Amino acid sequence: MGIQTSLDALHTADRLIDAMRLADDLAFEAGRTGGVRTIRILAAAIASDDQLTAIAATHALAEVIDEQVDGILSALLSSERGFLREHAASALGSRLPRPDTVGRLIGLISGGGFGGMVAQRTLEQWSPQVPDLVAVGLEGALLGVREPAARYRLVETLGLVRGRVATRPLLAIAADAAEEERVRVAAVAALGQRRGHRSIAGVVEQLAVGDGFLAQAARMALVDLAAGSDQTGRPDDGRDDEPRERETGGLTVAQLFLHADIDAGLTQAGSGDNGGIATLLVRLGDELVTGDTVDRVLTLSRGSVAGALESVAAIAGSDTGHLYGRIPLLSDPVPSAEAWPLRVAARRGIRRILRASGGVDMLHLRMADVGSLAAADVARELDIPVVFTVAPDPHAVIQSLDLAGSLTRWNFGDLDEREHFWFRSRLVQELAADAAHTVLFPRPNLETDMRELVGIDVTAHPERHTIVPEGIDLEVVDRAVAEARSHAAGEAPSGALVELRGLVEALPEERRGLPLIVSVGRFHRVKGMATIVAAWASRDLKDRANLLLIGGNLDQPSPDEREQLGLMDVVVPSADRAAAGLLLPGHQPNDTVARWVAAARFGLPGLSAAQGVYVCGSLKEEFGIALLEAMGSGLLVVAPNGGGPATYVHDGDTGFLTRTWDAALLHDAMLSALDAAAREDSDERADRSRATVEDSFTIQAMARSLSEVYGDVHDDEVVLHDWSLATR
Repeated sequence: MGIQTSLDALHTADRLIDAMRLADDLAFEAGRTGGVRTIRILAAAIASDDQLTAIAATHALAEVIDEQVDGILSALLSSERGFLREHAASALGSRLPRPDTVGRLIGLISGGGFGGMVAQRTLEQWSPQVPDLVAVGLEGALLGVREPAARYRLVETLGLVRGRVATRPLLAIAADAAEEERVRVAAVAALGQRRGHRSIAGVVEQLAVGDGFLAQAARMALVDLAAGSDQTGRPDDGRDDEPRERETGGLTVAQLFLHADIDAGLTQAGSGDNGGIATLLVRLGDELVTGDTVDRVLTLSRGSVAGALESVAAIAGSDTGHLYGRIPLLSDPVPSAEAWPLRVAARRGIRRILRASGGVDMLHLRMADVGSLAAADVARELDIPVVFTVAPDPHAVIQSLDLAGSLTRWNFGDLDEREHFWFRSRLVQELAADAAHTVLFPRPNLETDMRELVGIDVTAHPERHTIVPEGIDLEVVDRAVAEARSHAAGEAPSGALVELRGLVEALPEERRGLPLIVSVGRFHRVKGMATIVAAWASRDLKDRANLLLIGGNLDQPSPDEREQLGLMDVVVPSADRAAAGLLLPGHQPNDTVARWVAAARFGLPGLSAAQGVYVCGSLKEEFGIALLEAMGSGLLVVAPNGGGPATYVHDGDTGFLTRTWDAALLHDAMLSALDAAAREDSDERADRSRATVEDSFTIQAMARSLSEVYGDVHDDEVVLHDWSLATR
């Protein structure tokens, strides 16, 4: 296949996801053929209105070995189209450094955002070859940039340049009392990575005196300076750094999700990005350490500098149990889509915790996000095997938006600039390819979806893949059901149910006595909360039930939460929510949510009728923890007709499957669910719903399956290590 034929195939592909996969063929052909004609064809594609093809051509051009290509890619860093600037910065990582390109990359770094992150990543890749060029360029930029956030990014990038050429300016910035504090923190954090320079420890020790942010960062840098070698996951205490032979257990497994404030009590569940993954990691970590294979689980999430120092000490001092490590991102919390610039801080924080642990046998990654990007770097550096839960995300979202007509090849780049579809898709492929083992969610057409959406043939090496359903803690659900049932029978309500009664009592009298339609989750466009409101408010559904949406930080909403609230306000103005029957209590602790969901089934005497339903309006749902909890409570559910839910929701029996991105179809499914629930006169269907969960989707079953995976991977690592020693 020639370059033109390959480009034609990409340009005429029916599905966007197919075109993205064909981009690999285009890049291969570009590298194979090369030459002036190939460059001319790709340059024309980059200039076209077909944004997806333009992106593919940019990456393909980087495969051509020709000096002219460097000039074209460098010029794209100044393109008026933002998505081309980002992709050119990423593509340049595979090229040789050029002085004029270094300056333009520094300009992108100064501007921040995702484009700044990929530009910084490229300069980091180049710096070992041309440290003086990169360092001098950054120092020169600092002379003309005064805005603190931009200076922070430039200083952070300077800290990635190894050698003395960067140490001197970092020391000067750290000690400069006239410099903005956050900029000095960037310098101090970088100095913490430079062991072996005697002058550094003295400066950092002086800055560590006091209680301010800079002093805390300096104390954290001292911890880093005192850490062991970068080449092992174990401290320099005389112990072997080889994988441990497993006798009766003893493994340490690390898992992470950086975009949440994860605590054992799940007090922040549903706020910002604190979704089902936070609940899952807490329950799973607790369960894993009760078995014979895993002695210790480290759950890593974002936190303050003070919290990070405390967690380092706690983890270093404990060999067993479920422990929580804090990763200070040196930034205010931001939505996951905007967190890519936090890559360096995340990587340093993850490395710090893993070193302090005294040895991690396995790192389990689950997301194509900045946390996994940073953690994969650390795992590679410390020689820690990775288990990766691979799912078609963002592939399934791309497919849904493509089918809905809201994402096309003509606007792909504009949306990619916000959602980073291309980068995340490639990250999924890279993480899966590098993983020691991959974990898969059940899907109706798993092999086909993985091959056609993600580009992974799970049949090629089936021993490297394991299907593991997610699970919930039924004990929590059962307690909630018992309390809701007792209250419906006339007993006094528990504290959580008192709160729910207060919410419903605030509704007009004519809306009392209606059942509740409930949904739990983050207020994010992928979760479809605004679509649920639109579907409920249309036609007759609003007259049949009140709508309770649990989630979101309503006091300090994130940009994603504000977007969803704004869309809801278009349908039901905020001042009219109570009159319409729309309840938005914000995020709640997990135990409270369980009781409210159970109450939707049994009702609230004098306030809400029984036989409510649960609705998941997600564009994509890889599995659905909240859905399983609702089914465990005995509720009828409405769910997406793809992904994980389609494997456990029996359409027309335990729930109703539909295209949840279509408000009209979602409305019809919600109405069907209400009608079906109203006709029930026994617990038979509710018992079937619970049995579905109990038979296959408990946290205990999930922990057992993953323990087997972890044990097998560790045993394979021991064999591999023994083999490598034998061949020396």
